[in-house]
Amino acid sequence: MIVCVAVDDRMGMMFYNRRLSQDRQLRTKLLQLAGEQRLWMNRYSAKQFGSPLAANIAVDEDFLNRAGADDYCFVENLSLKEYTEKMTKLVLFRWNRAYPADIYLDISLTGPDWKLTGSDEFTGYSHEKITVEEWEHERA
Repeated sequence: MIVCVAVDDRMGMMFYNRRLSQDRQLRTKLLQLAGEQRLWMNRYSAKQFGSPLAANIAVDEDFLNRAGADDYCFVENLSLKEYTEKMTKLVLFRWNRAYPADIYLDISLTGPDWKLTGSDEFTGYSHEKITVEEWEHERA
């Protein structure tokens, strides 16, 4: 599965049960990235996408277990550590700011398991610059 996460400069994801930030341009970019592939998320994340949801968005609280190999998953408030072996790619949307956080991305991108394969930037609605990084999981 391909996991997409928005993080700050310290890999923070949440603060007091609230997302660090949201951006409508990021949502557009995420939908473009997924294309026709299924885009899984929980109810918390789905609230950002309005109603009706795009046809390819699937909402389920157990989405990380249900997602298929080619499916995209948008994660804001969940630990990813136990799903690392299921992940083929990690897409980070970096806010390029440091916010207070109490929930962090719990996957280490240093070491031999992950390789940065691409990086790009776009202008967000609420952020001047959002950096998109694509990391591939290196299988032994």
